[in-house]
Amino acid sequence: MNRAAKYKKAANSDLSIASQTEYVEQYASLVKRIAYHLMSRLPPTVQVDDLIQSGMIGLLEAARNYDASQGASFETYAGIRIRGSMLDEIRKGDWAPRSLHRKVREITRAVSQLEAEHGRDARDAEVAERVGVSIDEYYRTLQDASGYRVFSFEDLQTKEEGMSEGLAGKIPEPMDEVEDDQFKAALAAEIAGLPERERLVMSLYYKEELNLRETGEVLGVSESRVCQIHSQALIRLKTRMSEWTR
Repeated sequence: MNRAAKYKKAANSDLSIASQTEYVEQYASLVKRIAYHLMSRLPPTVQVDDLIQSGMIGLLEAARNYDASQGASFETYAGIRIRGSMLDEIRKGDWAPRSLHRKVREITRAVSQLEAEHGRDARDAEVAERVGVSIDEYYRTLQDASGYRVFSFEDLQTKEEGMSEGLAGKIPEPMDEVEDDQFKAALAAEIAGLPERERLVMSLYYKEELNLRETGEVLGVSESRVCQIHSQALIRLKTRMSEWTR
């Protein structure tokens, strides 16, 4: 390689690094905005600084991998990567004891069995009896599961996480979008089929983006009761959407 070619290569490399730095400086506020948006829907044990740190890693990866020729704006692309990086951090920080994971699996299995047997929504008392615990212990498990993030709405594979990975080098292919639309349609149908109170909690929490306390105020129940209803809805959805999460 001659001296001119080497100089040109070095100049392009410096320009690339400068562009990456510019993106990071310009969109650092986007990381904080996404972090605080997520924090409003997470337990207090999750630290916003941890989310911001992981989000900055996602922003750096977005700056390195962004390809304007793919058609997406950098902000759209970076937002997906930032949120995906934060969700990965939350999942890696799963501090729930194994016993709680085991209890949730037992409850999920009981809900699936009861709904298959009776052809209707499984009732709280029935689930508690099938699992072999009191109704109070059943509710405590649901509340603990919500606080520890044993599962989350993202675990139902809303495809957003998959998009954050797929966008590392390309925009999703048409078939990816078709599958995503099919999943969303199936999930919407299952949410519509939830018991009324569970359906309302899901709508207020995810669509209206109220936090648990605000959702409780709307329903006239305590925040802890909203946690229980929320967990029950997620368990029911996880059971009914099992064909999508295998």
